[in-house]
Amino acid sequence: MSQAVQEFSIKDLEHFTGIKAHTIRAWEQRYKLLEPRRTSTNIRFYTSEDLKLLLNVSLLNQNGHKISHIAAMGDGQILTALQELEVGANKEEHWLGMLKISMLNFDEQLFRSVSKTFEDEHGLSALMLKLYLPFMGQIGMLWLTSAICPAHEHFVSNLIRQRLYRAVDEIEPTPPGYNGRLFAMFLPEREIHDISLLMVHYLMRSAGYKSLFLGQSVPLEDLTQLDKQFPGIHCVAYCTTYPSEVGVHDYLARVLRESEGTSLQFHFAGRVFDGVESPDERMNCHGNGQSLIGALLNL
Repeated sequence: MSQAVQEFSIKDLEHFTGIKAHTIRAWEQRYKLLEPRRTSTNIRFYTSEDLKLLLNVSLLNQNGHKISHIAAMGDGQILTALQELEVGANKEEHWLGMLKISMLNFDEQLFRSVSKTFEDEHGLSALMLKLYLPFMGQIGMLWLTSAICPAHEHFVSNLIRQRLYRAVDEIEPTPPGYNGRLFAMFLPEREIHDISLLMVHYLMRSAGYKSLFLGQSVPLEDLTQLDKQFPGIHCVAYCTTYPSEVGVHDYLARVLRESEGTSLQFHFAGRVFDGVESPDERMNCHGNGQSLIGALLNL
């Protein structure tokens, strides 16, 4: 059975690549870079091949290649130019683009190939921190703009989750006499997206810390019980859909109110916390996973 051609609007291409729609149109008109097709009702659309080409063009353009020269290249020349990029050129955006392509096409082979290549070159921790964490953050934005559906997110999340469970299982637990910092990974009530939190859990475990993974929808009163057994424990949450942007300050106030009298330390990350001032010295907010990990490793 043949696979139906995926259809993307120019706004979809903007969301996936970060290239403004007016720039894409200008490249089309001036350099014939893309040739959009039309539906039976005469609406313009782009294919996954167009998206892949645009991601490659963007990477070359960011690394000094003029758009006029790129537009004159054939597919083989573009591939060669990508392979010849200087070591140290920022290729993460290219790899992120390939992961997006694998997600859109439900292509497990491509997803595994990209992941293995990056892991072989940079290591598993770098794969999680430099590729998977930013990827999951971008997926959240694509979901909010309706550029992808929940099935896309579930497909790649489960592939990452499988790798993470195996990676965590391979790390030896901290010894009985461990007296270092202790972390509790949790998600607030009504928050069920645990994949980014699981990555943070792996990264802390791989750095030698004791980390307890509590998972989804943990009531605040459960955390206050932890304080009795583990005074000063650091409670870490990576939120995707809850709290909402309009409710974030109320949620942080409730956390402080219900944890009053304890020695709990809180660390929140996710797009909703970007630019949010920490309301108390026991609480820190981060807009992305890289910032969170950096802060936790430097406590």
